[in-house]
Amino acid sequence: MKRLSPPEALHRAAALCSKSEYCSTEIDDKLSAWGITPPDRETIIGRLTAEKFIDDQRFARLFARDKLRFNRWGKIKISYALQQKKIPASYIREALEQIDTTLYEQTLASLITAKARTLTDEDEYQRRNKIYRFALGHGFEPDLISRTLHLDTP
Repeated sequence: MKRLSPPEALHRAAALCSKSEYCSTEIDDKLSAWGITPPDRETIIGRLTAEKFIDDQRFARLFARDKLRFNRWGKIKISYALQQKKIPASYIREALEQIDTTLYEQTLASLITAKARTLTDEDEYQRRNKIYRFALGHGFEPDLISRTLHLDTP
């Protein structure tokens, strides 16, 4: 790919951000791939942030909402993904707090129901174990999984 000048990169990054939501880390990676130097990357990201093309707080909220709705991820997995994108912890906390509790629990319940239909094990213990591990892999909290599977009742 041909190297872009900083003004060209700013224009291209603004066009990208106007079409889809990006965090500052993703744009920084793109600018780096386009051959933009670190000082110019900082300047471009600063300008895009000032003009509200990039907003990591907004990105975190939308990312959390979309990952729950479309990928059926739990809060733990969403949190790790946002951490990998270098989103500040306060933004991650806020995004996770804004997830609708009812929708979150319904998502886990439907995920468990769908998984249970695919299992052919006769042993109830093994079935519950597989479902539990599956839900953990999707990033749901162990205590919520237990409650949903009714494992916490004597």
